[in-house]
This record gives sequence, C-alpha cells and structure tokens, in this order.
Amino acid sequence: MKGYLGKYQDMGVTIYLTPDGKHAISGYMYNEKGENLSNTLIEKEIYAPAGREMWQRMEQSHWLLDGKKDAPVIVYVFADPFCPYCKQFWQQARPWVDSGKVQLRTLLVGVIKPESPATAAAILASKDPAKTWQEYESSGGKLKLNVPANVSTEQMKVLSANEKLMDDLGANVTPAIYYMSKENTLQQAVGLPDQKTLNIIMGNK
Repeated sequence: MKGYLGKYQDMGVTIYLTPDGKHAISGYMYNEKGENLSNTLIEKEIYAPAGREMWQRMEQSHWLLDGKKDAPVIVYVFADPFCPYCKQFWQQARPWVDSGKVQLRTLLVGVIKPESPATAAAILASKDPAKTWQEYESSGGKLKLNVPANVSTEQMKVLSANEKLMDDLGANVTPAIYYMSKENTLQQAVGLPDQKTLNIIMGNK
C-alpha cells in the first residue's frame, strides 16, 4: 500500500492509497507491536524541518542577549515586562547563564497589560536594551524606565514582529521558551518550567 505525507491546518497527516488506486485512507499505521509508524515519519519529515525553520526565524529576529555570546546552549524566551513567571524564569536561569553555559535570547512582547507595549518599547529604546532588560528583571520590575506616552513606529514594528513569531510558534502565554534537543529538533516549554524541565532546557539532560 502506497502512503503519502501531508499537512492539514499545520498538522502532519498520513494518507494511504488502496491497491486499486480508487480510494484513500487517512490515519495512522501501526506495526505488529502496536508502534505508531506514521508518527515517526511525520516527526522526521514534517515537524523537525518546520522546527528548524522556526529556529532560523528566531535567530533572525530582534532579541536581547543575556549571557556570553559564545555560550554553547541557546535558549529563546518570549517575555512581557509585566510577566511574573518571566521574572522567575530569569532568576532560575542565573546559575547557567552566569557560569557561561547558557545564553538567553529574549524577545520582548507586550501582551499582558495595556502598559506592556510602552514598557517594552522603553526597554528597546534605551541606550543598552539588553543591559536594561537584565536590570529590569533583576529589580523585579521596579527599575524606573522612561516610558513613552506613545510607542514609536520603530519599536512597535519590533514588538509586532515578535508577537507574530510567538503566535506562529503556537504560544499564547509568557514565558514561551524554545530550545533545540540533542537530536536537533525544536522543543517548547510554555509557562514557568518545573525543575526537571528546567534542567533539560539548560542542557542538563
């Protein structure tokens, strides 16, 4: 029986053609051990390449570096200035970031409060946005910022692009955390990770 791989609403699907060529069956194929053979193919041929493409999009986006630029483990995180779990994750990551093992690349978004876009814009418009973000998170959000009455077109463009990328990745809350597994597949953790997940994110597999 001939099979085909495809996508429907961004989901991988397998379709099998009957021997007479007149009918098609959509679904999973299992072997005699009950193992799903279709999922393995879908992951390898559809999801893994799509994940690497999304990783490249994050690489090319507007992010703020926290840590050494040559740190071997790269972690992307979408964060809102008013997100308490983002601040907790920032604190959780300190041992790995400060030791030079991990670099956090933060993509700012303004999605939690009406003041979020202007606050994020103030950070982006500062002399050293990466340093300002680190000081802001370190202060628990108490760092005094020069918050504009209106967000400039330039800063709004960055925030909108980051929010679209976050949406394309399928995340709707912050922190939205992304990293690559040893098998070079994109991994996602949404919300504050537990200790086990945190260790995996930071490369302690």
